[in-house]
Amino acid sequence: MKVDRLKLEIEKFWYKKNVWTTDTNIKDIVYQVIEYLEMGSVRVSNYFNEKWIINEWVKKAIIMYFSIQNMNTIELGPLEFYDKIPIKNKFKEKGIRVVPHAIARYGSYISPGVILMPSYVNIGAYIGENTMIDTWATVGSCAQIGSNVHLSGGVGVGGVLEPLQAHPVIIEDDVFIGSRCILVEGVLIKKGSVLGANVVLTASTRIFDVTNEKAIETKGFIPNYSVVIPGSYPKKFPSGTYYVPCAMIIGKRTESTDKKVSLNQALRTHNLKI
Repeated sequence: MKVDRLKLEIEKFWYKKNVWTTDTNIKDIVYQVIEYLEMGSVRVSNYFNEKWIINEWVKKAIIMYFSIQNMNTIELGPLEFYDKIPIKNKFKEKGIRVVPHAIARYGSYISPGVILMPSYVNIGAYIGENTMIDTWATVGSCAQIGSNVHLSGGVGVGGVLEPLQAHPVIIEDDVFIGSRCILVEGVLIKKGSVLGANVVLTASTRIFDVTNEKAIETKGFIPNYSVVIPGSYPKKFPSGTYYVPCAMIIGKRTESTDKKVSLNQALRTHNLKI
């Protein structure tokens, strides 16, 4: 069934929750959408006309999938799991290197050339070519990760299914995310950026660009090729003034040079901990 037709069917059945688990036609439609997610034929979010568009109907299909699936025992050698969602497999055929104990759920798309160190990738996530998901990094449901990205050890990329209109966390191509960074609530990390260790970004985190005489404040996104470190700013409370976490853009990565040279130069110039 073509994607446009699948979308119409999902939208039609979304408000008929009482028959999701009994109507075989609905089940077949939902299974087809999840298979397309698995293959990378559809995505939760697409880049179109210079902005990211949310495909709410795909999120709806994922939620419906949870509802119609039964709990099952999954055995992997001596390991046992009990869950509704199968585990992704056939990594060799897909050109993906997977180190024990990396786990990816069925319905996530992982491109050829990706390396999964012991990590976790949830359903609906998309990971572009030649990206490294390092040890104990997590990629939440529906998160969108570009090509040639490096998620360092312990990075947490948040997922979001509901509300349906909410953006997932999106990390564009050629981005480096330092150790123990936390990215949640639909933040957008634009192409080529470098985040130093322990940067925490939520939708409400204040981001200060301090590269000019006067700081520029934004929220929710990091511009192209930015170099970012964690910081803090004073805030008054009834009991006194305390320092609240923020993120600071302290420089720009060179766009015109080789990616590796540019990254190394940014790390040396700004003495970044990664």
